[in-house]
Amino acid sequence: MALSPNGVMLSDGPGDPKENSSIVKEIEKLVGKVPMFGVGLGHQLLALAFGAETTKMKYGHRGGQPVKYLESGRVYISTQNHGYEVAIPSVKVGNVNFVNANDGSCEGIDYPDYKAFSVQFNPESCSAALEANILYEKFLKNMEEKRNA
Repeated sequence: MALSPNGVMLSDGPGDPKENSSIVKEIEKLVGKVPMFGVGLGHQLLALAFGAETTKMKYGHRGGQPVKYLESGRVYISTQNHGYEVAIPSVKVGNVNFVNANDGSCEGIDYPDYKAFSVQFNPESCSAALEANILYEKFLKNMEEKRNA
């Protein structure tokens, strides 16, 4: 926070998200202080910071996966490579707003009260690039609102 960031991007990475407990504790310190956007492992770590649980998937998601955006009902083909998921029943803070169209697993959570959100998939690799990357635009808007507050 000493650097006064406009936002924090939680990037993708390998492994079991629960093995990153020290990072989850750092994310907990940032929640509500700075806009956040998590992708892949970053999605899982942000969910853990908000008290949700992650579980190992039986098969995982590899390659192209259909992702449904619940707000619009549109389905996008996304690129994924992960073996863990956020357990939807454990999400008590925020709103699940993306789900996998094949298995119903969590693909995204919005935390509007905290100017934070996350997705399991790679948004820049989606079909139609999520209408000009609406997720990156949302992150930029959240950072601008913080700066102007």
